[in-house]
Amino acid sequence: MDRKEFIKKQFKNKLNDVLVEIELMLTEKNRKYGNSALEPINIFSKLDKIEQLKISIDHKLKRIQNQQQDDIEDSLNDLIGYLILLKIAKKGK
Repeated sequence: MDRKEFIKKQFKNKLNDVLVEIELMLTEKNRKYGNSALEPINIFSKLDKIEQLKISIDHKLKRIQNQQQDDIEDSLNDLIGYLILLKIAKKGK
């Protein structure tokens, strides 16, 4: 295997690790929250799921802006998760 192939394989492995981590997080949160991101119960807010996800993304960005370095990793994972959920919601529209 030449150097380019090795670097490509390394990147692909690292990417896969991150994607699996995000998939596990989203799957677990979906189980805990009962798919509330994509099927909100709309008791207080009557916004559709896309607008609710955008609000969650805004809140997460604000939290990232205001927090300490040791909390950044979880918030980044949450932000990635919200962005993926937004993409799923838009595809389902």
